[in-house]
Amino acid sequence: MLERISKKIGLTQTELKISLFVIVVFLFGLTYKVFFDKKESVQYQIFDYSLEDEKFYGSAKDTDSVDFQKSDEKEVDYKQEVLDFNSQRFDNIQKKILPAEKSINLNTAEIEELVNLPGIGQKTAQNIIDYRSKHKRFNNTNELLEVKGIGQAKLAKIKKYVFID
Repeated sequence: MLERISKKIGLTQTELKISLFVIVVFLFGLTYKVFFDKKESVQYQIFDYSLEDEKFYGSAKDTDSVDFQKSDEKEVDYKQEVLDFNSQRFDNIQKKILPAEKSINLNTAEIEELVNLPGIGQKTAQNIIDYRSKHKRFNNTNELLEVKGIGQAKLAKIKKYVFID
């Protein structure tokens, strides 16, 4: 019988069994609710929160003890706040001194010179020197793209400071 019904409706036998099960459970629950569930509806208690609100806002009425200031008007030293939460020491950090344009020869530069380029740290400077020693010399500034740690953006930042002879 299920096979004929499933062919007419277009469902598999498993889908038909599941659908019938859901319908039977729904009808059983509805019958139980209507005929056997005689619980009275729950009366909800209405609670007035005004007394608690007065206690909370009562301290706000004392303007001598509370400094009202909108968050937009607060002047915060964000740099100091970040430093307060950071455990590193920033006293010994040296700022990079940018070199003059076209002042660093890629084929003769040392790590100390390369580190002064924007976006170049110790590791990238060492990678540049390693690449140079492996390939004997740079023929073009675009060869820096082959160095690990240098992409198009970083090359654009440092290109005006380097030259090749």
